[in-house]
Amino acid sequence: MPCIRALALLALVLSSTTHAAQIGTIAPARALTAERVAALPAAQRAPWQAYLARSDAQRAADRAALAAERQGLAAWPAPPEGGHAEASMPLDRPAAWYGGEAALAVARNILSFQTPAGGWGKNQPRDRAPRLRGQAFVADNNSKRATPGDFDTAQDAQWSYVGTIDNDATITEIRFLARVAAQHPGEAGGVYRQAAERGLRYLLAAQFPNGGWPQVWPLQGGYHDAITLNDNALVEVAELMGWAARGEAELGFLPAALKAAAAAAEERAVQLLLATQIRIEGRPTLWAQQHDALTLEPASARNYEPPALSSGESARALLFLMSLPHPAPAVVEAVHAGIATLKGLAVRDRAWVRVDEALGRRLVEQPGAGPLWARYYDAGTLKPVFGDRDKSLHDDVNDISLERRNGYAWWGTWPVKTLAAYEAWAAQRLRHPS
Repeated sequence: MPCIRALALLALVLSSTTHAAQIGTIAPARALTAERVAALPAAQRAPWQAYLARSDAQRAADRAALAAERQGLAAWPAPPEGGHAEASMPLDRPAAWYGGEAALAVARNILSFQTPAGGWGKNQPRDRAPRLRGQAFVADNNSKRATPGDFDTAQDAQWSYVGTIDNDATITEIRFLARVAAQHPGEAGGVYRQAAERGLRYLLAAQFPNGGWPQVWPLQGGYHDAITLNDNALVEVAELMGWAARGEAELGFLPAALKAAAAAAEERAVQLLLATQIRIEGRPTLWAQQHDALTLEPASARNYEPPALSSGESARALLFLMSLPHPAPAVVEAVHAGIATLKGLAVRDRAWVRVDEALGRRLVEQPGAGPLWARYYDAGTLKPVFGDRDKSLHDDVNDISLERRNGYAWWGTWPVKTLAAYEAWAAQRLRHPS
């Protein structure tokens, strides 16, 4: 498939000897609000109005539940400890391990921290003590670097990420509980099956009418309201829905109606991915880390995360589309186009390395190195772009601050696995096109 003409501009960016300049300022993402929904065409408003009402009601119920627990307490327990959540919920142990005490201790913690809505917070180790009465549902996830006007400042510092799919949260808890339940058939595993089912219903309630998912639900505002592919969140939820629909991943216990709802949710997510794949000169290319919930346009996130296309999240989305057992022609087209874009963007003879303490990480010439991909690409030109904590946007990674160069993966090899998988997928399509 021919490469997009705009890709030729990439060579000019990398070979330019002029000093890189700030090329723009990153604007904040728009929250999903009643005012924005009211501005939609009349025929489109009803499902979004119902969605906002459901979110508002659930947020009020969640907060009321915590307030009720705290009545009569002389002091509230300290918030739970933060840390590496996913490592505490391994999904790759032998089946028998999930029937042992170590797994049960994790499962009891998971049960205790499930929010009234049915989800879980992020960055919270689950191999600790269960939640106490009146304790916050989630660990403190407020940014320690946030300054006034920072996109990452929570509207309510005491209520942030209370139910999220960020950093594999909720998805991992559901999958872990299903594994534990499989080792405790009958009444003994009932509580784990019920919690996993509640988690899936939570994800179904959080799905936008157009098939996307926000990062946080009930809605929190800011960039958290955007359709979130960042950290592969949407794709991993869609995959989970597919497993649930087919009774895979130890989810065979789900009632038939819930399996059917999960299948429909997966299909809506696939259609959403097709709708959000950005076209340049009429050709489908890649996806952004976030897309606006209503317009589907690329959206920003944190101060240094621009509304740009993302190679890593796009590579993961393409892997998901290739995993579909019976892809529609539109899915096949999306895969071919996305792969062609990634191939055209590959950079060779450059390395993303730490030079020294003063210079930090920089993109340098290194014959034979690569392929590499920039994390972000402008959605109109496919030129690499790089953000800084002060919301400035740049066309050269070496021009941003030392702190952001060292603290973020601006260049990487994310698409390599996807490109390898594509070769086998494309060959299979040639042998069995339908």
